[in-house]
Amino acid sequence: MSFNGKSTFAAGADLPEIAEDVSDIVGIISPFETPLLDHLGMATRPATSTIHEWIEDSLLPNTDTVNQVTFTPNAADATSITVANGGRFQVGDQIRPANATEIILVTAVAANVLTVSRRYGSTTSSNLSNGIRLTILGNAALEGADASPARFTQRTRKQNYTQIYSATIDVTGTMQAMRAHGIRDEIDYQKQERLRELLRDLENCVINGTAPAATQQGSTTVRRTMNGILKQITTNAFTPNSGPIPAGGGAGNNELNEAVLNAALRQVWEQSNGSVDTIVVGGAQKRRINQFISSTNRFYNSDQSRFRDMVGVYESDFGVCRVILSRWMPQDTLMLLDRGRAQVMPLAGRAFHYKPLAVTGDSMSGQVLGEYTLEFKNEAGHGLVRGLAV
Repeated sequence: MSFNGKSTFAAGADLPEIAEDVSDIVGIISPFETPLLDHLGMATRPATSTIHEWIEDSLLPNTDTVNQVTFTPNAADATSITVANGGRFQVGDQIRPANATEIILVTAVAANVLTVSRRYGSTTSSNLSNGIRLTILGNAALEGADASPARFTQRTRKQNYTQIYSATIDVTGTMQAMRAHGIRDEIDYQKQERLRELLRDLENCVINGTAPAATQQGSTTVRRTMNGILKQITTNAFTPNSGPIPAGGGAGNNELNEAVLNAALRQVWEQSNGSVDTIVVGGAQKRRINQFISSTNRFYNSDQSRFRDMVGVYESDFGVCRVILSRWMPQDTLMLLDRGRAQVMPLAGRAFHYKPLAVTGDSMSGQVLGEYTLEFKNEAGHGLVRGLAV
């Protein structure tokens, strides 16, 4: 006898009597990861004002450049040299032009004009030229001489501004009371979603943000925004085939290669006593870094079945760098960071949190909000390369 009991297909087209088979896991496809924030880590302290300030200092410079087109009697014998910054020199300095073997002794300083003794210590003569770099090797004081005038640098105060990140949540009483697939508590779920969005936006602003041109501290009509990393790097901002950075590969000579990367790392190294330990790139430049691994340098055993084409750490003469892939980096830009000089910090008591709002009807409202700033010390200790092929 055939079975004639109640079956699923006898329940009607819409199966109103059958419980739905829906997984209790909600899939999210939108990108919300924050690799740079994760790499920088938690700040050691909070900011205590909407205008966050820090103090920077530097040593007295020991380099300058020649600021003179013609020389008397000639570039190899001139004993009067005009420089860009005469205050960097003092009598008794030994200086070396560029990479020459000649050593020059400073015998007098008058504003930006140096009187010098050429070929000091029987060194070989060299030709000076406008713009050539002069390196001060050191100063030799006379025995028994009076103390020279004091020299010092001025400490500078740098600043950035806090930025408020906010998202509103509103859930009706009915929605909160209903049972939903994959959701235990609708308000908690909305909190998590908005927090992911705000963290994503925070990383984006840490990289690309900029403060308003005027009234940076904000007003009733001006929104307070912080300066991101890219906005603050000015000393070591390069493009391929320009200045100290060589041409890259490709038809436009602007593809990222090891020569370009190492030239940029070297320039940052020469500007500071810091150490670049982080390279931040988008997808296009990450693939270029991966291609540094030449096929001629890859060796595989016959039992290997995995092909690796990924560089997670790049080690050069100028530092060991972790390579960070961030979706929010401009695709034509590579960023070089000294992680110890960058902190993303909340205003005290204003780290991301949930703040319930007053109930005015049959719904529950609140805000997920936080207020953060970027402390970015010694911008000359960081670098970036723009205009790379994508």
